[in-house]
Amino acid sequence: MDRTLVDFVKVLRTAELKVSPAETLDAMQCMDLVGYEDRLYLKNSLALVLAKNPEEKDTFEICFEKFFTAEKHKAIRNTSAEDQSNDDLFDDEADFQPDGKGEQSGSGGGQGGGQGTCPQEGGVLDTSLEATSELGILLTQGSRTEQTISMMEAGREVEVNQIVVFTQKGLFTRKIMDAMGLKGLQEEISELQKKGPAEEKALANQLKKARDELRERVRDYVEKQFFLHADETGKQLREELLKKVKLSNLEKRNFKDVQQVVYKMAKKLIAIHSKRRKTYKRGQLDIRKTLRNNMQYDGMFFDLRWKSKKVDRPKVMCVCDVSGSVSNYSRFLLMFLYSLSDILPKVRSFAFSSDLGEVTKLFEQSELEDAISRTMRDYGNGSTDYGRMLQDFKSHCMDDVNNKTTIIILGDARNNYGEPQDHILREMYDKAKRVIWLNPEPRSSWTVGDAEMKKYAPACHQTEVCHSLAHLERVVANLLKTVS
Repeated sequence: MDRTLVDFVKVLRTAELKVSPAETLDAMQCMDLVGYEDRLYLKNSLALVLAKNPEEKDTFEICFEKFFTAEKHKAIRNTSAEDQSNDDLFDDEADFQPDGKGEQSGSGGGQGGGQGTCPQEGGVLDTSLEATSELGILLTQGSRTEQTISMMEAGREVEVNQIVVFTQKGLFTRKIMDAMGLKGLQEEISELQKKGPAEEKALANQLKKARDELRERVRDYVEKQFFLHADETGKQLREELLKKVKLSNLEKRNFKDVQQVVYKMAKKLIAIHSKRRKTYKRGQLDIRKTLRNNMQYDGMFFDLRWKSKKVDRPKVMCVCDVSGSVSNYSRFLLMFLYSLSDILPKVRSFAFSSDLGEVTKLFEQSELEDAISRTMRDYGNGSTDYGRMLQDFKSHCMDDVNNKTTIIILGDARNNYGEPQDHILREMYDKAKRVIWLNPEPRSSWTVGDAEMKKYAPACHQTEVCHSLAHLERVVANLLKTVS
């Protein structure tokens, strides 16, 4: 059961319920104590260990019902065939009969011995002929529960819980059938069909019908496993793809999904960098405080003091080119920075095509998406002029730049052959703590045509290619590491 519990914990994690290794061990001890005879008692006990708030309890409830609806067959292997039919994994299917009427309580169907059930006209297989392949014997003599257990064991063998996309349904169905012994059954059917007696051909037809019924059951089982394991995994896969795709290739219908990804990434960075670290029990020894606090002990070092480290919040000035060619990149950089307001409270934002304008108050007073749309509308029209932008920055903002300021410029540096004014960027470099230039174009294009990166790059502390959310996350994470 430990392996079953580990698989269940994987399902919980797939559903974005955080379960630590320590909590998994606690759940194992809990299962040892309460057992698994009482389903409700087990569910409530595991919920106490694995779910920590009402939202997680709801997720736990759904996952438990889905997962242990499949797994419960392992706990009823020795129960009667009549009881097993009530708790079957495929409750919506008929029992293993062609007419869909299911097994009757008084029949001997599904038991090993003289007669075995099989989907055929009469419902009873002639005992004078018996299947010889492993899967054939299971289909003709094994009970429905035994067949289900064999199917689930085959599913575990081929790792059906690794299914990610719905198109893999056929692949895993075939793998499970092969693991159950499909090859031997196919060879047996071929041999029986080649022989003359009608009884052997009848057995071959009966085995084919049983095989087709089993394939349908396996297909349904794989589909249930997909919805159990891959529903959230598919969502995670889409999020990973959105992180890597070029922002310029995104369509408007993807913006909402990307916005959710940005919030998740920002939340992750907040969790890492929001605490103001102070090192009291490690790091560098504070000699002065140690001597002063140990004078009462005649100079014996009983009370060691360590130097504390206070993390200053970074002062960030973000300058975004919002002209048509780079507007999407600017949109998501601004969204990213404002999602980090808990740890970046001093963000000042500027937008330009030619003239530079501050949009900090606009973002503070409006909804994020509305503020971004108005910024693109008000400043996104016009011919790009980086020289004019730098002149405006010097006139209105240079006095606010000091050795704690980080300046982030996002743009392609294409200046329409105007005056680059790179000496102003050099002044910013000298006054600021860091100047970071994020360019959405590949480095091979930085010196082509009207691009001025060859002049701007030497006046920056850091230049990066940045055309995806993954790049933005890396740049912002490095920024936070530097200031901390």
